[in-house]
Amino acid sequence: MFEFSVVGGTTARAVIDRTRPEIVREVRSTYLAHDDGDSVNPDSYFLRFPDKPDARIIALPAYLGGEHDVAGIKWIGSFPQNIADGIPRASAALLLNDYATGYPFALLEASQISAARTAASAVLAAEQLTGSRTAGHLSVIGGGIIARNVLEFFAAQNWQFGGVTVHDKIPEYAEALAAHTTDQLGYRTSTTASLEVALLKADIVVFATTAAEPYVLDAGAFAPGQVVLNISLRDIGPELINDAYNILDDVDHCLKANTSPHLAEQKYGHRDFITGTLAQHIRGRVTTGTDKPVIFSPFGLGVLDLAVGLHVYREARATGEAVPVDGFFGETTRWPTRPPQHG
Repeated sequence: MFEFSVVGGTTARAVIDRTRPEIVREVRSTYLAHDDGDSVNPDSYFLRFPDKPDARIIALPAYLGGEHDVAGIKWIGSFPQNIADGIPRASAALLLNDYATGYPFALLEASQISAARTAASAVLAAEQLTGSRTAGHLSVIGGGIIARNVLEFFAAQNWQFGGVTVHDKIPEYAEALAAHTTDQLGYRTSTTASLEVALLKADIVVFATTAAEPYVLDAGAFAPGQVVLNISLRDIGPELINDAYNILDDVDHCLKANTSPHLAEQKYGHRDFITGTLAQHIRGRVTTGTDKPVIFSPFGLGVLDLAVGLHVYREARATGEAVPVDGFFGETTRWPTRPPQHG
């Protein structure tokens, strides 16, 4: 009951590397549990800084029921200026709490977990919205860590592509991701300096950038039937959102913080452009067609971090890779034991 363990990023990455298909299944089951109401997922809380307007640290508290029965919170920083210094944009920690007592039992380095749950949800959505694990061409917009994770999850799910194209404003980032995708994942990969070319040739598009506001504004940017994984949430103009099928992970969560769907709601004054959630699509309650683009916009739910974090913790504990912290709790009884009274 009073055990407490730490799982570092190296261990988390190793567990993720060897269990990606299981993580996709965890993400799928978590979406369905959330759709069933077997979760508590409050709004995320944003800590912002007056002298760093592009930076933020976000708290994502949540509870996930069922076989998980775990609560917790992810504390994730996003500092885009880190990229210029050659270090990752995001850093995170995840605290897991026992639901019976409320006591925390594990602390995990969570940038790996956050990237994995994001990538797993994207790849799950691609399979659900295309109905297969094959596409003629995949284009990835943004050459960073999230994009790399998405490609690794595609490979782990045995996706087949005729080709992969990477576009980034900084050519070196695109070239590094393309080399990794070719050398480590076996996909025939190229780069392009033209966003228009990348979008034109793609059957599936992945947006994984640090964009703060829309820059994809051309009404003809997306083709009918094209599947767009709007992972970074703010690349696409509201007009394009309005003219597409829109699948979200959670409607209320996604329509805030000036995401592309939120901008569309503000512009048009309604939510009629929303087709439904991914869980509803999985269950056949909503459908998409090939007459318009299909856009998946996942805000990122704290319950996904709990599910993937608990998976990583259990795997690490089973293999002895979790590090116990003896004596973490200073008091484990309400009162010290008193000696028996006599006389």
